[in-house]
Amino acid sequence: MINIKTLLYSFVGSTLLTMGVTSCDTEAEALEVQKPYTYSDQYYANLRAYKASDHQISFMWFADYSSTHSMGLHFKGLPDSLDICSLWGGIPSDVPGKPNTFYNPKVHEEMRFCQKVKGTKFTYVTFPGVNNLEWVMSRPEEERVKVYGDSLLRIVYNNDLDGMDLDYEIHGDWMHGQNFVELIKYLGQYIGPKGKDPSKLLIVDGWPINLDPKVYDYMSYFIAQAYNSPGASDLQRRFEEVWHGGEGLTPDRYIVTENIGDYYANGGVPFTEADGNQYTETGERLYSLQGMARWNPTQGKKGGFGAFFAQRDYNSNPPYYHFRKGIQLQNPAVK
Repeated sequence: MINIKTLLYSFVGSTLLTMGVTSCDTEAEALEVQKPYTYSDQYYANLRAYKASDHQISFMWFADYSSTHSMGLHFKGLPDSLDICSLWGGIPSDVPGKPNTFYNPKVHEEMRFCQKVKGTKFTYVTFPGVNNLEWVMSRPEEERVKVYGDSLLRIVYNNDLDGMDLDYEIHGDWMHGQNFVELIKYLGQYIGPKGKDPSKLLIVDGWPINLDPKVYDYMSYFIAQAYNSPGASDLQRRFEEVWHGGEGLTPDRYIVTENIGDYYANGGVPFTEADGNQYTETGERLYSLQGMARWNPTQGKKGGFGAFFAQRDYNSNPPYYHFRKGIQLQNPAVK
């Protein structure tokens, strides 16, 4: 039996190391960044097994990765139990000039360590249809979805990523409505739950607007940008929009997220649960990130919870306090 509680908290020592950093360093730049703790092969094997198990996942959009001093700006500083990291800051590479990437071998090495050793999944994120697509629009209309979809698949496979995260926010361009539905169906032949390679994730995030309910069958997850959510009734309403009376998304593939980039100080906004409760088990005011972790739709257990710019929760004491607490609340340790 995997000791989930141990997994959720064993990385605290590595993140606490950085709390001892002060401003008295007189060097222009330290010779090396702080080294996180390392653990046994068995620890990492248990961690990968936990992430492969049936559980409610944790998700994060992460942007500020670099080679600077603070572990809050490193992939290795992320919570060990994070399941999926969406690469909001671009795809790091160890190959100069590689298309659709930025060159930083050290950052790339850290990403690979987290991916291969810790079992964290990394996804390519993009706003579909809005970036310099003259080469797509120059093709016959009946070919555009295919050639654009193929370009997205190449980015995933050429960079050994674990899937893609399509940010579906209506911009009035050609890739919306029925064209977006056709794109998901095309991609879904190759990746996602109905694809030839279901190990690669097909994720959509944003707001579901006039989508064919059946298109959700092709998605590994739909991620709701439920920013500033005041409580369970709001989250339930949002889920109903993709549930479609049972014809759309199933609860186990639904993820709710908060904008921690704006609300890292408290871990969200004040949150009220379905029974009217507004407090944690220790009597403190309940905020939305932990509230989302505790919440499930009435139709069943949700797929997970997450956050945008969650790296700012690294400033909590201890680092990633709200995010790690949410992971524990979703998947309580076996007692």
